[in-house]
Amino acid sequence: MPDGNPLKKTDTEQKIPYNIDAEQAILGAVLFDNEIYYRVSGFLKAEHFYDPVHQIIYEACDKLISSGRLASPVTLNTYLADNPALTEIGGSKYLTELAQSVPSTVGASDYARVVFDLSVCRGLLNLGSEMVERARISDIDDDPQQQVEEAEAKLYKLAETGKYGSGFKTFESALAEAINVANAAFERGGGLAGVATGLNDLDKKLGGLHSSDLIILAGRPSMGKTALVTNMAVHAAKAYRPERKADGTIKAAEGAVVGFFSLEMSADQLAGRILSEFSEIPSDRIRRGDIDKSDFERIYEASQMLNDIPLYIDDTGGLSIAQLAARARRLKRQHGLGLLIVDYLQLLSGSGRARDNRVQEITEITVGLKALAKELEVPIIALSQLSRQVEQRDDKKPQLSDLRESGSIEQDADVVMFVYREIYYLMRQEPKEGTPEHEKWQHECGEADGKAEILIGKQRHGPIGTIKVAFNADIVKFGNLANPTYYSGPNY
Repeated sequence: MPDGNPLKKTDTEQKIPYNIDAEQAILGAVLFDNEIYYRVSGFLKAEHFYDPVHQIIYEACDKLISSGRLASPVTLNTYLADNPALTEIGGSKYLTELAQSVPSTVGASDYARVVFDLSVCRGLLNLGSEMVERARISDIDDDPQQQVEEAEAKLYKLAETGKYGSGFKTFESALAEAINVANAAFERGGGLAGVATGLNDLDKKLGGLHSSDLIILAGRPSMGKTALVTNMAVHAAKAYRPERKADGTIKAAEGAVVGFFSLEMSADQLAGRILSEFSEIPSDRIRRGDIDKSDFERIYEASQMLNDIPLYIDDTGGLSIAQLAARARRLKRQHGLGLLIVDYLQLLSGSGRARDNRVQEITEITVGLKALAKELEVPIIALSQLSRQVEQRDDKKPQLSDLRESGSIEQDADVVMFVYREIYYLMRQEPKEGTPEHEKWQHECGEADGKAEILIGKQRHGPIGTIKVAFNADIVKFGNLANPTYYSGPNY
């Protein structure tokens, strides 16, 4: 291997896990045969190298090869001619020796894995040192439980990405990620970059449920919030189709593994609703046992169809945002995760510091959910209650100002949607029979029956507007209208 080693191994450095020979071997293999890059680039990144000069060389290889050019000692030397760090260790001579001294390209993936694994070990050392130091000097205001939760979050990040505290990323890398999102939508052919909800017009408006987005679904009681989000969850889980990438990781080609935090309903109640939807037998009849043999066969068939879908339900009540985050991380590590649902936001609690101020506590929760969506790189749908001021207006359609308890819900969310069923209010306003008003009321009820509206009040990625959908109250199911003529609202 090259003798222009940029590192002098002092006693202190001997304690740090790294292998310069492995780093030189994988760089030499890539320079000798650029095809090696495609085998390892799925998991090996520039920041995984210990030697800063090796980081520079690998990043330069990445840029050249990704743009369709040759990465060789000659092209790299031209590309990095003005880099003082490379010049200091020999410049073109060092690059040539890297390419000529590679033992064998056969073991290139093994060299890359050694570099990656040692990077993870260094991350563990850094994290462990931080944990020890913080625990040693902690004071009364530094809650040990919070220390544990933050350490778990950092361990999760390290386990998922192989790096810890990566800091800034270049605009070039951010741009590449944006192009990948667009390419995913193009390859699907349906214009969806995110997880499909099963409601065609809603998917067109949103482009699917996007990774890292916090989506708030709000409404007054009995509007069907839980029913709608359950329909979305089951549709995503049923459509789940895993795909193994070149680096060995498994990603969802379609659909998603779904995690459902049901803080209000029990898991068996939620399962009962889903069984009702797919067997098309009202859930109240199932609960009462008011079914015959043919009904039971339909329920059994529905249960067999749904038995293996990747839908995981946690019905623990009184969770804090930190506990929810810890359980979500664990679910992703154990089973994967593509969509997370929280029913509902106001039943979560904060850290306890703002317990006397509910507005501050809700702010802490929404900030925590948005941070979790970015950390796990999944869309999170959180249900929310609306304030009673909706009931006091003639126009009962909800608005952003109706979000209960905190403006932070609107501020932190990427998308805010409302569920509205006009029939709910009409049925409570029946005029006296035999009057012209009663005849008009009957007509309005007929028009509104079996329909609901999803109002998009905020969307960072696109237009707002109103989507009309079908609603079957007997089996609590939302669906696409047979004739989907809908008012899409102003596009701003």
